[in-house]
Amino acid sequence: MSPSAFFQELQTLLGDRMSSDLPVREAHGVGFSYHDCQPPDVVVFPQTTEEVVKTVTICAAYSIPIVPFGAGTSIEGHVLALKGGVCIDLRGMNQVLEVNPADMYVTVQAGVTRNQLDELLEGSGFFFPIGPGVNATLGGMASTRASGTNAVRYGTMKDNVLALTVVTVDGKIIKTGSKAKKSSAGYDLTRLFVGAEGTLGVITELTLKLHSEPETIYAAVCSFPTVEAAVSTAIKTIQKGVPIAKIELLDNVMMHAINRYSSLNYEEVPTLFLEFHGSVAEVERQVQKVEEYAYSFGASAFLWEKDEASRKRLWRARTDAAPAALAMRPGAKLMSTDVCVPISQLAKCIVDTQHDIEETKIIAPILGHVGDGNFHLTILIDSEDKAEFARAKALNERLVRRALAMGGTCTGEHGIGVGKLQYMVLEHGESLEVMRAIKQAIDPHNLMNPGKLLPEKKS
Repeated sequence: MSPSAFFQELQTLLGDRMSSDLPVREAHGVGFSYHDCQPPDVVVFPQTTEEVVKTVTICAAYSIPIVPFGAGTSIEGHVLALKGGVCIDLRGMNQVLEVNPADMYVTVQAGVTRNQLDELLEGSGFFFPIGPGVNATLGGMASTRASGTNAVRYGTMKDNVLALTVVTVDGKIIKTGSKAKKSSAGYDLTRLFVGAEGTLGVITELTLKLHSEPETIYAAVCSFPTVEAAVSTAIKTIQKGVPIAKIELLDNVMMHAINRYSSLNYEEVPTLFLEFHGSVAEVERQVQKVEEYAYSFGASAFLWEKDEASRKRLWRARTDAAPAALAMRPGAKLMSTDVCVPISQLAKCIVDTQHDIEETKIIAPILGHVGDGNFHLTILIDSEDKAEFARAKALNERLVRRALAMGGTCTGEHGIGVGKLQYMVLEHGESLEVMRAIKQAIDPHNLMNPGKLLPEKKS
């Protein structure tokens, strides 16, 4: 069968919801990263699971690669069409299918964004806690096993997805999980597809846990003389079992960036941003303990905010971190990277990384979800400067190797894509063969997002 027949079949199925125009293709061949654009051959915009099934079936018949696409906000090159093919843009599948307050879940199509869900739930008494720093789709968030500032208390996407609808490469619709809170029935297929980065199938629907809105929320900012002091406060908070909702670190460079970008006047020293959820009595007990820990490590006075508008203003600094970093070097590209280590190793990992940044002579502010050992470098680079790009890549590699040597992982929440591909063997060793066996069983011809997550086996 000829390529023209392939395009004709897609055209018949989707009509004007298929495009091979270069601007459309290029917009779907790049994410929020330094990776060069690699566009697909065609982009399709299905609106139902059945249309995804028919699209996948046509692609499989012609051995055409398939790249699922959410909002295009991933960082490690997850949506690059390395082998061309068809990009399935799921943003048109943006319906909320069911909200069940009694059983505390919501079912959505994969193209629903986190902001859309937040707006829907506003005033309902419930919320969905997973919020990466961008308005990603929920399907994309599941595919990359996204996290965010609430993860220390509420977990990541793997902890908040109850069930999935997935289209596999052979055109089957499979349902994983259930609407029950727990199950002991068989393999945990839901968690297999959460974090698979589109390499095993196309997620089209998700059932997500909802959480009750806390009675009381307090937020605070507190400055520290050193990174060690700030991280030690976070470590003690976690080790003592304080159920804090958010505990975020911004280093002195990042605080300088957000002051300039957002016209704020925080001290430009290592700083923790904190949030506490619960009843009034619970929150006051949490606050008392964390203040005690912080002051024992030399913290300055806390700046507290309780009403919603003031809390949002306080958290704006954290929300603005990425654009604030980019504003430090106009025209630069962002090489954003993350690692996660056991919290007992976190202070040493960050301090060693700061020394490495200074020696490398690159601008790379640090921020982190320090309550769960995860932190990020926002490395600013001139991608046209080959020497600088090489230094940045080497800095990233040393960071990853440092984290792995401490018993950590090469990524806590950004995922693998192509950017972290080379570290999978180093982290997983022989267990990588089990992952390859799963991929081979579900996608034997390697059509689902090829070239991502799993490095090719060397002969």
